[in-house]
Amino acid sequence: MPATPITAVRRPVTHRAPPPTHPRRPGWRDRLSRWDIRYTPYLLIAPFFVLFGLFGVFPLVYNAVVSLRTWRLDDPTRDGWAGLDNYTTILADDRFWNAMVNTVGIFLLSSVPQLFLALLLAALLNRRLRLRTGLRMGVLLPYVTPITASTLVFGALFAQQFGLVNSGLSGIGLEPVDFRAEKWSSWLAIATMVNWRYVGYNALIYLAAMQAVPKSLYEAAALDGASPWQQLWRITVPVIRPAVLFTIILSTIGGMQLFTEPLLFDTQPREATGGSDGQFQTIAMLIYRTGWKELDLGRAAAMSWVLFLVIVLLAAVNSVLTNRLSGGRR
Repeated sequence: MPATPITAVRRPVTHRAPPPTHPRRPGWRDRLSRWDIRYTPYLLIAPFFVLFGLFGVFPLVYNAVVSLRTWRLDDPTRDGWAGLDNYTTILADDRFWNAMVNTVGIFLLSSVPQLFLALLLAALLNRRLRLRTGLRMGVLLPYVTPITASTLVFGALFAQQFGLVNSGLSGIGLEPVDFRAEKWSSWLAIATMVNWRYVGYNALIYLAAMQAVPKSLYEAAALDGASPWQQLWRITVPVIRPAVLFTIILSTIGGMQLFTEPLLFDTQPREATGGSDGQFQTIAMLIYRTGWKELDLGRAAAMSWVLFLVIVLLAAVNSVLTNRLSGGRR
C-alpha cells in the first residue's frame, strides 16, 4: 500500500506592523549645524562685499549723481539738477580734448615700450644666470621706490639747466632740450619715468608665468632649429597669454589715470596746469584742477565718468586684439 505523502500545513504568517515612531524633533545643535553649513560661507565673504560696496560701488554711484547736478563749492546757491549739461560742456571744451590727447600720447609712449621691455627682461631672467635671485629682486626696486621721490629725481635729470640728460646731449654736440616746453619732449620724459618704475614689476609677472611653460616645448623647438627669438614669440607669448592680457589691462588703467608723474614734473604742481600751455596736462590733472581749483564738482564728476568709459573701451579693445594676435601665433 503506497504511503500517503504528508503535507505540512503552512500557517499564515502575520507581520506585525512596528509600533508608530514619532520623528525626533531637531534640537538646537542640529539647527545650528545646518545654519553653519548653509550660511557660514556667506558670512566669511561678506566683509569683502561690504567694503567693496562702501568704498567702490557707493562712490561710483554717488559720483554719477554729482555729474548730473550743478555743484559749485564757491557758490552753494547754484545747485540743482543739470542733466547732461555737464557732459555737453566738457565735450565742447578744448582743454578736455587737449588733456585727452596728452593722456593717450603718454599712455602709448609708456605702455607699449614698457610691456615689450618687460617681456624681454623676463625672458632673460628665465635663463640660467648667476645671481638670478638677486637680479630678480633688483628689478623690483624701482617699483618699491616712493613714486614722489623717483619723480623728483627724474625731474632733476630732465631739467633744462644742469640736468644730467642735457649735459649728455651737450657732450655729444647736441643742443639742450627744454623737456617741459613741448609736447613730444614732455611726453617722452614722463613716459621714461613710468617705464622705469613699472618695467620690473611687469617682468616679474611674465617671469612667474614663464615658470609654468613646459621645458619640453623649448626642447622640441630647439631640435627643429628654432632660435631663442622664435621660441619667445612662437611658444612663450601664446602660452603666457593670460599674463600678457592682465598686464595690458593694468597698464591701460594706470596709463589713463596718470597723475603723480606729470603733476610733480610741472614747475608749479599746485596749479595742475601741465605746463604753460597744458602741453602735458592729463585727464586726471584736469579733473583735479576743475574740482579743487575751479571748485566745479559737477563738471569734474562728468570728466571722471567719461574717463571711466574710455578706460573700459580701451581695455576691451586691447583684450580683443591681444587674444587675436597671440591666438594667431599658436
